[in-house]
Amino acid sequence: MDVFSYSRCSTCRKAMAWLADQGIAYQLHDIISEPPSRLQLSAALKFFGDRKPLFNTSGQSYRSLGPATIKAMSDEEALDALAADGKLIKRPFLQRPDGTFLVGFNPEVWKKTLLS
Repeated sequence: MDVFSYSRCSTCRKAMAWLADQGIAYQLHDIISEPPSRLQLSAALKFFGDRKPLFNTSGQSYRSLGPATIKAMSDEEALDALAADGKLIKRPFLQRPDGTFLVGFNPEVWKKTLLS
């Protein structure tokens, strides 16, 4: 399982602590220096059926581009932007070996998805 996280993000730190408490093994990646690949992001887009969950709408990169610009992008352009700037991606971003994804940290959703 791959987890893309940002060390200065309090939500990411909570998610990593939760994974450790559950004894769940994962491969940690810094979302800034090693963002998910375009292929991974494309798979996540297909999984969610919408690109909105992939964007960190409260982040500086998102605000710099502006919601109108992002909304006007095609899915291909949005994937290119996400792959180029890890700060645009909602974090933590988790990919399971079975092809499922989690974005953000909601303990109840993570419990249901990862412990069932």
